[in-house]
Amino acid sequence: MSDSFPVPPIAMPDVMLLAAGLGTRMRPLTFERPKALIEVAGKPLIDHAIDAALAEGCTRFVVNAHHKAEMIATHFARLESALPDLGFAVSHERDRLLDTGGGLRKALPLMTSDPVLALNTDTFWLPDSDTPIARMLACYGAGGADTVLLCVAPDKASGFRKGADYLMDADGWLSKTHGRPMVYAGAALISRELAATGPEVPFSLYRHFETAREAGRLRGVEIAAPWFHVGDRQALVRTEQDIGALV
Repeated sequence: MSDSFPVPPIAMPDVMLLAAGLGTRMRPLTFERPKALIEVAGKPLIDHAIDAALAEGCTRFVVNAHHKAEMIATHFARLESALPDLGFAVSHERDRLLDTGGGLRKALPLMTSDPVLALNTDTFWLPDSDTPIARMLACYGAGGADTVLLCVAPDKASGFRKGADYLMDADGWLSKTHGRPMVYAGAALISRELAATGPEVPFSLYRHFETAREAGRLRGVEIAAPWFHVGDRQALVRTEQDIGALV
């Protein structure tokens, strides 16, 4: 696999797939494999995320790996062999988990686009059901926004069991004070400058979101298709059933 990618000839961002976690809520399934490789509707979770991004024209993918890292690396090697025109690279977190923000910062040298797209591997939408990445790119930079989050209304957040993360106004700006309640849907378009910041300890992407919000630079795009969050084994069963009803 390549150490880095050439300067992208198109506007689509490099994709950071967040897959290093221990997957404790999926145990005992994650005793044998990383959560990102658990199959849902006939394919690994990580492939659902990749396929959704591929459908919009993304071609360069980086994944962070810690738990069962060799299985993640083997899977990416297979993808690289099957899809030689695309770019695949692994960012190993061998010594310790860096959390989502720290993992993205460590992986930045493997990516060249600005902004970069961070994708959770336990949330996804079906390919061709919506074009949220393109809509996020259209919002990026507008009005000074340097972070754009994919959002879902709480009543449409399948498998999600906590309250809203932000409020979204009519123009897509995210705050804590006014607008409709929204849940972060696991996809974030972030400037390289912001992604490169943070402490020398593991930290969450939420730090970047809050930095952007406090500066008035955080926008959101609402998903316009069924959205799936596979956080535990119950959600795995429900997602299988929901996808079966759609296809």
